Amino acid sequence: MSLPPGFLEELRNRLPLARVVGRKVAWDARKSNQAKGDFWAPCPFHQEKSASFHVDDRKGFYYCFGCHEKGDAISFVTKTENVSFIEAVEILAREAGMQMPAQDPRAAEKVSRNTRLAEVMELAVQHYRLQLATKGAEAARAYLGRRGLSEAAQKRWEIGWAGDDRHGLTRALKAKGVTDDLLLEAGLTGEGQGGGYDRFWGRIIFPIRDARGRAIALGGRSLDPNARAKYLNSPQTPLFDKGRNLFNHGPAREAAGKGAPLIVAEGYMDVIALAEAGFAGAVAPLGTAITDEQLALLWRIADEPILALDGDKAGVRAAMRVIDLALPKLEAGKGLRFALLPEGQDPDELIKARGAGAMQAVLDAAQPMVRLLWQRETEGKVFDSPERKAALDKALRAAIAGVKDPSIRHHYGEEIKRLREELWGAKPREFRPYERREFRGKGAKSLPAHPMASTRASALAAGTAPVRNILWDVLGGDGPGGSAEDDLRRNILAILLVTPALIPDFAHEIETLDCPDAGQAALRDGLLRHADAPDLREALGREIGTDGVERLLRAAHILAIRPPGEIESSRLDLAEALAKLAARRGFVEAIREGEDDITTGHADEWLTRRLGQAAAGVDTTLRKETEDTREVVLAPNGLPMDKDERERLDRIFSGIDFSRGGRGPRA
Repeated sequence: MSLPPGFLEELRNRLPLARVVGRKVAWDARKSNQAKGDFWAPCPFHQEKSASFHVDDRKGFYYCFGCHEKGDAISFVTKTENVSFIEAVEILAREAGMQMPAQDPRAAEKVSRNTRLAEVMELAVQHYRLQLATKGAEAARAYLGRRGLSEAAQKRWEIGWAGDDRHGLTRALKAKGVTDDLLLEAGLTGEGQGGGYDRFWGRIIFPIRDARGRAIALGGRSLDPNARAKYLNSPQTPLFDKGRNLFNHGPAREAAGKGAPLIVAEGYMDVIALAEAGFAGAVAPLGTAITDEQLALLWRIADEPILALDGDKAGVRAAMRVIDLALPKLEAGKGLRFALLPEGQDPDELIKARGAGAMQAVLDAAQPMVRLLWQRETEGKVFDSPERKAALDKALRAAIAGVKDPSIRHHYGEEIKRLREELWGAKPREFRPYERREFRGKGAKSLPAHPMASTRASALAAGTAPVRNILWDVLGGDGPGGSAEDDLRRNILAILLVTPALIPDFAHEIETLDCPDAGQAALRDGLLRHADAPDLREALGREIGTDGVERLLRAAHILAIRPPGEIESSRLDLAEALAKLAARRGFVEAIREGEDDITTGHADEWLTRRLGQAAAGVDTTLRKETEDTREVVLAPNGLPMDKDERERLDRIFSGIDFSRGGRGPRA
């Protein structure tokens, strides 16, 4: 949706930030000065007792001095309500009494038609709800009772009944003015040789709602054991695409936003059983294996969904299919965990047999995807020959090769290596923060190899200074035209500007892109607002000025921007730039933690290991060794640090006594 210039500014002006935030926090009266628009409270984004969350109501910004979350009213709603940018704008606009901008006539006509279809679906839900209370629904009520669903639960989930009358719904809704074409378009009726007929009959009805709560489809469970399909969903309609929706999407998204785990089950009854047992963040795909679109939806709701799959062979096969789907799409911080239930049980059966505690134990034991990948390739096989071992290596290499993120690919390889060592019976090599190595060259001395460097790097001089030099060489220096993060942000925005077709696929990443520069922030918001504009650059030029747009393109690294039309190549470039930005942020956070450790006197070998692991995320490769044995030259991969970060990390290492094995602060 395209928002007119000034709309967001007017929205922010009408709705004080303190009012928006005040719904989620309790203000600290001692620290707050409400007369000056200065508010303090415990942070809603992390657990704390002190009031470190600050709202500047006059400027319209918040900042937490503990977890460093920051933003305005719109970003606060997107994060606390777990909704998209446009959905947050709609929520705030309703609260402020502002009308959302009108769309173009064709889009408005489509929205109007879809609104009418949603109204028809709502009438169908009400009709089937009433039918569940009739005498003809005794078998349905008995079935629901056997499944442990009370009348209150049936009401919460709006469960209904479609009797054996194949024209009952049609008659009821036509009496309310609904036309045949609307019934057909909504997927409620079908056409046969004898004319129209109700699509659902002899089935228990489960309403399917979208993330906004609109009824968009129905699911029906047959009570006839000889029915051709036990479950039947609505067909594809203008409102419903079964591969792009999730059962219980809206409530689960809200629960996940409040910290509940996102659990993916297989069917309606599993989701209902989980939610009724206290696992509110439960969803299910709609009669299909998980699709690309559903996987993207899951990751927009939570960073690490848990797939709770039945413990039979079909459940395991479903898990294995998801692995192949997810591996190429993995990003730093975005993963999957798998909770395999006892064989022969689904979540509903497990909860009924052993209670919510047993289900929680299964979720707590959920395994990362790399373990399921290993299980898939090794279970039931014997590796008693070099040929079989080589076949395993080949299969695992092929699977891991699909991971696009180099850091994740590296860590997958490390975990697979560890599992191989366990399988072959070899004892995994114990981690040693420092290992003595001898090096050749003039004046060379024995020196502990610092874990921050590549395993191929050689520390060629004695003392602690070369250890710090290795680190700085790994990280590199200032990037062209400013800090490395600025360069990456400019490249990301420029790629989107040149290839706007990527904006819908990366909407979540764009919404959460932190842009301290006001110009970049305005461009980021403009890209989201005008994503569907016929001429994106022209629309942005009208809003923020053509100079700002052209200045961005000039400042972006020319090698990072492909010509318009190279969508797939640009998609890979964009994903790589976002991954690099995430890696840098992780490293900066490691520096911040290191400073805290030095300050509190807790510098030890684990500090150096943490910093080493963070630096490994920068994916630096050894290029050459110089003849000067007092220095190691490492080439960065395009993720340099700015001057402030260099100075901060230098302070960390200058505070560690490496002659003592890095086990404490320098005396």
